Amino acid sequence: MKPTPVHTVTTARRVRRGFFVAVAVLVACLGLVACGASSPGDAPATGDTAAADSAKASYNGTDFTTVQEGKLIVMSDLAYPPLESIPEGKTAADAEGYEVAVVNAIAKKLGLTPEWQQVKFDIIIPTIKQGGKADLGASAFTITDERKEEVDFTDPYLDSNQGLVMKSADAVADPAASLNTPDCKVAVQSGTTGEAWVKENIPNATLVSLDDAIQAMTGVQSGLYNACVADLPVMQYLCNSSYQDLEVVSEIPTGEQYGFVVSKDDPGLTAAINTAYQELLDDGTIKELQLTWFGEELS
Repeated sequence: MKPTPVHTVTTARRVRRGFFVAVAVLVACLGLVACGASSPGDAPATGDTAAADSAKASYNGTDFTTVQEGKLIVMSDLAYPPLESIPEGKTAADAEGYEVAVVNAIAKKLGLTPEWQQVKFDIIIPTIKQGGKADLGASAFTITDERKEEVDFTDPYLDSNQGLVMKSADAVADPAASLNTPDCKVAVQSGTTGEAWVKENIPNATLVSLDDAIQAMTGVQSGLYNACVADLPVMQYLCNSSYQDLEVVSEIPTGEQYGFVVSKDDPGLTAAINTAYQELLDDGTIKELQLTWFGEELS
């Protein structure tokens, strides 16, 4: 993943030029000896070749590749509790949440060490599609036909709907209708199905697209926005924990399913993840994780 460092040596010019040339030749020769000579039948030991070979892996007879040997590099927008978040004062390496726990359990089965990377939600699919930087996108991605044109999805691991959140004091009988005016600002996370729902169902409202759901909730709480829309499990969790003056005033039955995002160029990884997840489902691990993070079994 990291390029090989290039070292530049600057020598003085016009001073004992012949001496320095001789030294350079000698150093080059010693370098060849130190690196070891290849036998006539060996392939060149280039960094790219070595990385490609070392990234090959297998699970239960399914071959796949990873960007780095022994690692499962995971991109996520880690500001979406209880699915994924970074504890205060910590880094992405300390990420926690239901989705994080599921991926970590899958990685363990595959014999890989998970490496979490904090990125913006809307760059994950393009990056996974491009390849070479990460193995997996795990950020509450709803499986859609449009996204499936760009990347592969694993089997679904969680069902979800959308939730419309307002201040408890502002709750009305028909919140969507009350918000359908340019004077009302509705916050969403950019690139999400919540954003798509608002565009279709509250078209006259002023749509505010943000980096994450926490910003949206904080904006509603402060009065900057009139409402926000995002995945129901997350909205319920945040209203019950950190934003108790807000409430889910409308549960929107969109019937969504989450899947992990994998490159179309690595179908073996998708298959291996599906196998590992099914094993975690069968042995009760998924049930335990849902009880831990949601307080109930969801699927």
